[in-house]
Amino acid sequence: MTPSYKGRFAPSPTGFLHVGNAWVALLAWLDARRAGGSFILRIEDLDEARSRPAYRQAILEDLRWLGIDWDEGPDVGGPSAPYEQRRRRGLYEQVLARLMAKRELYPCFCARSRLLSIASAPHGLFADEPRYDRRCLRLSDAERAALAAAKAPSLRLHVADDALVTVDDRLLGSTTARPSEGGDFVVRRADGVIAYHLAVVVDDHAMGVTDVIRGADLFPSAFRQAYLAERLGYATPRYAHVPLVVDEDGRRLAKRHGDLALRSLRQLGVPSERLVGMLLWLAGQMDRPEPVRPAEAVRAFDLGRVPRVAVVWREAYTAQLKANAGS
Repeated sequence: MTPSYKGRFAPSPTGFLHVGNAWVALLAWLDARRAGGSFILRIEDLDEARSRPAYRQAILEDLRWLGIDWDEGPDVGGPSAPYEQRRRRGLYEQVLARLMAKRELYPCFCARSRLLSIASAPHGLFADEPRYDRRCLRLSDAERAALAAAKAPSLRLHVADDALVTVDDRLLGSTTARPSEGGDFVVRRADGVIAYHLAVVVDDHAMGVTDVIRGADLFPSAFRQAYLAERLGYATPRYAHVPLVVDEDGRRLAKRHGDLALRSLRQLGVPSERLVGMLLWLAGQMDRPEPVRPAEAVRAFDLGRVPRVAVVWREAYTAQLKANAGS
């Protein structure tokens, strides 16, 4: 038992949860309950233009249908309320002010078109994005004032070139990298929206999160977030980046897979136990996909048995679930 364990699931209400989201939520919940710890539901709705109240409500309903509960969250409250990021902006602004006072941040006036055209692409962990060339870091005060009169800037964290960060991942092992290889990153967008990296670091610290289980696509983010946490004097949570669930073409499950939305499966009458059993089988926890409730799987759960490579969701699995609809 690990009474101090506190895990979380933090979806964005920009669409209905799908099987890929259920995979991460289930593994995170089972690991927390197996450790005898507590579990937080946090709604990451920083981008209010894309978030919808209907999706927020659906998240609560779909997770409960799945058999997942939480000790702290937007509907049950808790010591770290509020649990919706759009209501936590004041806290983020306080942290930004701290970083600004320490000269860790600088305004960036570059247009998106310029950022996309930057030829200096990083390698390794950050290969999927262009590396910012620090053009705005080198601006004079006069140049910044002139640009600010015409355009609101984003804010970037200046990442020290020689900084090394080690992430000890429970599934992927220990990896050391230089966050600067990905370039200075945005912590507040030009439109005023707080960036993901800042919000997640601040919230995990404020909410006492000790363990984070999330998709492997966010593994590179761990190095930036650990670096930012260090700059703020925060402890870094223990990570486990689980493989993504992909379709038969190798594409991660997303909103385009509408028939795999939990809401769609519910409406068809698919028993949640069938889906949970399928996911636990794919996670190496069962010999075959049999109906089971999450609470029944806690005692035998072992995160170490989760595969290290992407999990393929085959159309036959969907057909099997639909064949059991109403049963």
